[in-house]
Amino acid sequence: MAEKKLGPATEVILLYLESFGNPRKFARIARSITHSKPIVAVKSGRTSAGSRAAASHTGALATAEVASEALFAQTGIIRVDTLEELFDVANLLSHQPVPSGKRVAILTNGGGPGILTAAACAERGLELPTLTAKTLSELKNLLSSRASLTNPIDMTAEATVQEYSQALQLLAEDDNIDIVIVIFIPPIVTEAEAVATAIRNTAPGFRRRGKTLVASFMGSRGASIELGSEEECCVPSFAFPEDTATAIAKACEYNDWLKRPKGVIPKIVGIDERKGKQIVVSALEKSAARPFWLSTTSVIDLLHCYGIRVVESKSVMTADEAVKAAEELGFPVVMKLISDTITHKTEVGGVILDLRSQIEVKNAFSQIKEHLINIGRENEVQGVIIQKMIPGGVEVIVGVTQDPSFGPLIMFGMGGMHTELFRDVTFRIHPLTDVDAREMIRSVKAYQLLKGWRGSKPSDIKALEELLMRVSAMVEDLPQIVELDLNPVKVLEQDEGYIVVDARIRVT
Repeated sequence: MAEKKLGPATEVILLYLESFGNPRKFARIARSITHSKPIVAVKSGRTSAGSRAAASHTGALATAEVASEALFAQTGIIRVDTLEELFDVANLLSHQPVPSGKRVAILTNGGGPGILTAAACAERGLELPTLTAKTLSELKNLLSSRASLTNPIDMTAEATVQEYSQALQLLAEDDNIDIVIVIFIPPIVTEAEAVATAIRNTAPGFRRRGKTLVASFMGSRGASIELGSEEECCVPSFAFPEDTATAIAKACEYNDWLKRPKGVIPKIVGIDERKGKQIVVSALEKSAARPFWLSTTSVIDLLHCYGIRVVESKSVMTADEAVKAAEELGFPVVMKLISDTITHKTEVGGVILDLRSQIEVKNAFSQIKEHLINIGRENEVQGVIIQKMIPGGVEVIVGVTQDPSFGPLIMFGMGGMHTELFRDVTFRIHPLTDVDAREMIRSVKAYQLLKGWRGSKPSDIKALEELLMRVSAMVEDLPQIVELDLNPVKVLEQDEGYIVVDARIRVT
C-alpha cells in the first residue's frame, strides 16, 4: 500500500495479502487512511497452526495469525475470508452509506428466504427490531391480510411493484431501522425489472436519511440489478439473501471502529524504570544462557517496580523453611514448585492449595518432592514458593510474547489451568492505548464473569485496564523481555483491585 494521498475518486481500498513486508509501517499508513476510507482485506493462510514452542501459555496461544488479527483490529481494516466477500463488502461500502447502526428490517415476497436471512443476521450480531406503531399501521393498510408484519416482513408472492415501492418508503422513514434488506423472488405475475426500478427510485430517500439499502434478486445472479448508476444511488444486489448479512455485519464492524475514540498512551505513575532496568541488566550479566527465565525473586521485584500488585510470597528450599514461611504469612497458604523448565506445574503435581497447618505444609512438601522423583524430574526442582491463599476473584491471564515481524504482542483472556483448553484470549500489538486495553477486556467471553455473572458481584475492571497499561509500559522500557505470563491474575471485587498469583518473565 503506497504511502501517498489517495485521490477523491478512491472510495474503498481492496487488498489481497500474503504477508507484511514492514508491519509497523503498514499499520501506520493504514491507520491514517481508515478514518476516511475503508480498507477491505482478504489474507491468505488463516489457520490456527503455527504456535510457538510452549515455553509459556502466551507463547503457546500466539499462533501465526494472531498478530495479523491484532493489526486489523487496531487499524480498522475490515478482514474478510473469501474473494467473494471482499467484493461484496466493497460493493456495499462504495455504493451505500456506512450503516449508522445494526438494526435491520427485511422486506420479502417469500417467507423462507426472509427467515433464513433473519437467522443469518442474528448469527452475525445484527438486530431485527420491531417496527414503529406508525409503520406497522400503514403496512397493515397497504399489504394483503395474508402478509406477515413481524420483522422479516413477508408481503407474500402476491406483492405488487407498488407495494414494494410504498413499503420501502415506509421503512426509510422508520426511526427503529438503520438498514433494509429487500428480497425479491421472481413470481409469475410480477416483473423483476419493474421491481428493480421501484427499488432504485426509493434509494435516494434512504441515502438522504443516512440509511443503508441492499437487495437480493434470487434466481438471477447479479441480475439487471446493480440497481442504478452512481448518480442514481446504486443499490448493491446479492444473488443469495444470506450473503447480505455478512457484508452488512462487516460494514457495521467498520462503523463501530469509526465511532471508537482514538485512544492515548497515558502517563503511568508509580513506576521505577531505573530500578527495573537494573534488575534485568544484573540478571543478564549473571547468566550465560539466552534466553532465560528470571528468578522468582527478580520477577516479583520487577513487577513491584511497575506498580503491579503481587501476592505475598516466600521462596524456600526445605520443609522446615516452608513451615516457617507459612507461619509468617498466615494460614491458609499455597505451595508451588519453583522450576525454570517445568511450565505447567499443575501437570506434575507442583501446586497444592489451601494448606491450613504445619503438618499439611510438611506433607505437601514431601508430596511434591516424591512425585517429581517418581517421574524422574527431581533435578529440575529449585525449591518451592509459599504464598498467602487468595480466596475468590475471577482468574485471568495477561501475557507478552515476541513476534519476529510485529514485535511485542500483549495477550489478555481467561486465566488459570484451563487457559489453553478454552483459548478465550485476545492479542494486541504493543504499545497499547487506553482504548486497546478497554477493548481487550470486553472482547473475551470471560468479560461476562468480570461484569458479574448470575448474581455475582462485578470485578474491578478499571484496575485490570490499568494492569494492561502497566505491562505495556514495562515492555516499552525493557525490550529484553521476550515472554511474560501473569497467570492467574485474580481480579477482585470492584474497587478492591487485583492480585497476580503466579508470574514468569523470560529475557534475552
